[in-house]
Parts: sequence; C-alpha cells; structure tokens
Amino acid sequence: MTSLMRLLARLRHDDRGSGAAAVIIFAVVFMGLAAFVIDGGLSISQRERAADIAEQAARYAAEDVDSGALRKGGTVNINDADCTARVRQFAQQSGLSGADLAASGCTAATAQQVQITIQLTYRPVLTGLFYDAPLQVHGTAKAEPLTG
Repeated sequence: MTSLMRLLARLRHDDRGSGAAAVIIFAVVFMGLAAFVIDGGLSISQRERAADIAEQAARYAAEDVDSGALRKGGTVNINDADCTARVRQFAQQSGLSGADLAASGCTAATAQQVQITIQLTYRPVLTGLFYDAPLQVHGTAKAEPLTG
C-alpha cells in the first residue's frame, strides 16, 4: 500500500504536461490578436479603396457637363440624368462587378453637384474561420463642376 501512496503522490506533484496548457492558451491568444491585426487592416484598406473609387467616380460623373452652356459663358451644369450610368461605368473599369456594381451609383444628383456611393464586398482572412459571411464597406463622395 505504501508503494501505491508513493505513486499517487508522485503523479499528483508531477509537472509533465503543464507546459502544454500554457502553449494552447498562448496559441489561442496569438491567433485572436493576429485576426484582429490582419482583418482590421484589411477592413481599413477596403474602406480606403471604396472612398478612393467614390471620389474618382464623383469627379468622372461631374465631368459630364452641358458643353453648350459652357461655351456660351453661362453656368456649368452637370448632365445629372447620366450620373448613375457614368458611375457604374467607372466602377466597372475599376474592377467592381456583380452586387457591388449594382449597389453603386448616384445618391443625389443636381445640375450643380453629384453625390456618389460605392460598395465593396470582401471576405475576412482569419475571422472568416468563425464568421463566414462577406462584409460590405461603402465609400461616399461629392463633386461639383468648377471653371476658372
């Protein structure tokens, strides 16, 4: 019986395997931080890209002016009826397609100003292991024609 007691005491005070628990905990924490850094950076990058495309598309839409009025020396008016078509044309040239292209367009267009919204869809890298749905970001910009 004393040998059984010694064996139980030795097993109770044995340190073998205690490092495995620490390694597992640190691995989970490291993966969480990596997901935060990588997917957070990807989100910021996609938001900046959407804003950049929106600014360029707004300028492109505002370039479509009434050239007759401009030649007469009057006020410069945007052909606002073509705004959404021009925005989608520019967005398609920028690489957008499908639902992103359909959701992008003019949110407000007058003869003096256009407001554009661009949608981008992306999939997170590491958090995609737990959350599989794509994420959407939007960029908005305004433009107006200026002469001078």
